[in-house]
Amino acid sequence: MRRVLTGLGLAAAVALCGTGTWSYAQARGDDDLAYARARDAALDDGRAAVAALSTLDASSTARAKAGIGTWKSVTSGPLRTDLSRLAPASGPSSRATVTDAALTALDDHAGTAKLIATLRVETTPKGAKTPTTDRKRLEATLSRASDGTWKVRALNAIPVTAVGG
Repeated sequence: MRRVLTGLGLAAAVALCGTGTWSYAQARGDDDLAYARARDAALDDGRAAVAALSTLDASSTARAKAGIGTWKSVTSGPLRTDLSRLAPASGPSSRATVTDAALTALDDHAGTAKLIATLRVETTPKGAKTPTTDRKRLEATLSRASDGTWKVRALNAIPVTAVGG
């Protein structure tokens, strides 16, 4: 009797492992999983790009030039073209941190997405030691580049409106 129960337990364990393996294999090729991966990649790349586009060390012309180079590396389309026309100059510096972000739209097949983000931006005037802090809300239109990364095609401020009244 003991051998029969042991055999049944072993058979149940093998069946459970087989079912788990089959289920895992099905999920790895699932369209929902691919869409979730695209969503996560767009969100991660978009967050990083928006932070980069709101950050600039302009303490010297050389650093400003490098910052504009970073901006161009995270953009595409008309925005990248516009940034290519900028002349670097020293001036105030800013450092941005994305405090929250979300995708509002994603078309994985077309390779487009929209992202909204809130940022905390610290701006330090040239020669000053103490930065001022501001909060910003931005909307970014993203497109997937040929290397699979997501780049910002357009970036717009979202106005803060009074609620209630």
